[in-house]
Amino acid sequence: MSQVPSANSPSIAWTDPQRQSAFEAWLGRAAAEHGLLPASLRLASADASFRRYFRLDSADGGTLVVMDAPPGQENCRAFVQVAALLRAASVRVPAVLAWDEAQGFMLLDDLGDQTLLTVLDPQQPDAALPYFKDATTALLDLQRSACPDWLPAYDRALLQRELQLFPDWYLTRHKGIVIDDAMRATLDKTFALVVERNLAAPSVLVHRDFMPRNLMLPRAGFDPADPARRLGVLDFQDAVWGPITYDIACLTRDAFLSWEEDFVLDLTIRYWERARKAGLLDFDGWSEDFGAFYRAVEWMGLQRHLKVAGIFARLTLRAGTLPPEGVGVPSGTADRLCLVPRTSEILSVRPMAACTRAMPGSRPRASTAKAKRLHQDIRCLPEIEK
Repeated sequence: MSQVPSANSPSIAWTDPQRQSAFEAWLGRAAAEHGLLPASLRLASADASFRRYFRLDSADGGTLVVMDAPPGQENCRAFVQVAALLRAASVRVPAVLAWDEAQGFMLLDDLGDQTLLTVLDPQQPDAALPYFKDATTALLDLQRSACPDWLPAYDRALLQRELQLFPDWYLTRHKGIVIDDAMRATLDKTFALVVERNLAAPSVLVHRDFMPRNLMLPRAGFDPADPARRLGVLDFQDAVWGPITYDIACLTRDAFLSWEEDFVLDLTIRYWERARKAGLLDFDGWSEDFGAFYRAVEWMGLQRHLKVAGIFARLTLRAGTLPPEGVGVPSGTADRLCLVPRTSEILSVRPMAACTRAMPGSRPRASTAKAKRLHQDIRCLPEIEK
């Protein structure tokens, strides 16, 4: 059997020699048990956290994934628990094959190396629709899960803490804006309203990053009729119990993609039709009034994109460089926040528009007139074919 690669592997760097040694010892044991080829170990990906993912080959010709998640910074137990919960709900997630909880090393089956994001083209929404239909199926399966007693709540404190990332990191540190008393009062009032409206929604299991970047295409080819060839779901370890509007806002109002507004509307309608038939929208007339539900999704989307702008400003600044105008904020988030004047009018939070004028000058995906027309029309839309 090949030897475990050391720190001189060109694609893998270790800042902690002791952790490197512990990893090599663990991988050696896992290789013997699972028929792995350790010399094939290479970096697969990293995300906006302390986690890293490696990929390596197995003796049977397949590949597996290793998670390196330092226990002082990352909670692997949440990953294992949520994975089991989602798998029981028929959501395609990685199987945990080996886990050293004390050291934060985990062996997972491999859902593929191509995200849905890589094949989507905002200029071709018809080609994207089959993928979004399957993603909606997975989302509804996820949302029908019962709430376990260990799952954290997406409560007022967490929503407020996320919103605070926008003024703390995007406005103040990234854009250099001095928040005076008037702007602070506007932010506080608006954030309180955003939190209140979002907490009013029914609660379900919330992935918190249910978007194409975390949906995986199977290597054998996408086929929603085959459970083994449906979209895979990753990055679910931060799941909470919270507003049902969150993940559909995440899926249709992507941080990294900007769709035309009518396609966003179409996807949201398709979800609404299925969710109400599943009994998930028996709240405040939502199952009969799509307009009311759509406005609730807009409230959630506003919260999410303000948070995302703050998160990516923080990531950029912590990398040690102040980027040129517009760099560091995902294009989809920039586009959605450029629509805040329109959204603010619909949601009656007009003062918020002034606080987002510092966003990069991305092109809104629908004119204000078109957006108003779409919102006026949604109350009388017929049921659509699934």
